[in-house]
Amino acid sequence: MLVDTHCHLDFERFDTDREAVLSRAREAGVTRIVVPAIDLENCETVLRLAEQYEMVFAAVGVHPNSAAGWQDGWVERLRGLAQHEKVVAIGEIGLDYYWDRTPPAVQHRAFAAQLELAAELGLPVIVHNRDASEDVLRLLAASSLAGRAEAGVLHSFSAGWETAVSALSLGFYLGFTGPVTFKKADELRRIAARVPADRLLVETDAPFLAPHPHRGQRNEPAYVALVAERLAITRGVETAELARQTTQNAFRLFSRMSYA
Repeated sequence: MLVDTHCHLDFERFDTDREAVLSRAREAGVTRIVVPAIDLENCETVLRLAEQYEMVFAAVGVHPNSAAGWQDGWVERLRGLAQHEKVVAIGEIGLDYYWDRTPPAVQHRAFAAQLELAAELGLPVIVHNRDASEDVLRLLAASSLAGRAEAGVLHSFSAGWETAVSALSLGFYLGFTGPVTFKKADELRRIAARVPADRLLVETDAPFLAPHPHRGQRNEPAYVALVAERLAITRGVETAELARQTTQNAFRLFSRMSYA
């Protein structure tokens, strides 16, 4: 059993073969897929997908690259969307200093507001962090989520060990994606080897970041098995044990999946 804890299954790159993609995921042992939204309109899309497929669950939120027009009233809309029975998290939210799409001050405001919404609703967050580790950690530490046992996940983790330690101390899990399988990703693997077993998650971030040997191609949920296999080798455990542990972690963090 595996859980792909981050997959953009709603994106148009899956429109022509989504049923086949899900079939291959099941064959690979994937039992649950978490699909995070990137903006308010997209929230509706991922919810429809979750309603259509039993194995699909949703997160609702506004991605930093979609937050340029942020209005405080959007929190109320997200609060309503989060009442859906298949919403398991607030996300994908966070900070992105790589793309110049939203001024940093606006990103901070949107991120902080959504962190407080998650705390209020008792939901974890799915955090996007690109070239913004210091500010991500600062805002997480200042939020009402800080220190909760299941605060959320830093998805597609690619920062350094010090960032990992700080995130773990705040109650966060770390999610690993295709890059952990890449030939030159030795430092990322060293970090993945040191993460406590009960704080580790596997993801695809499909259709992006396909693992070896599919690098450069469209990623898909079935390939989360390749991430799990590489992490198992890195950590010196059997793949079945890695799958069992990360699935248990996913159900603990995204607790609403347990009741579906």
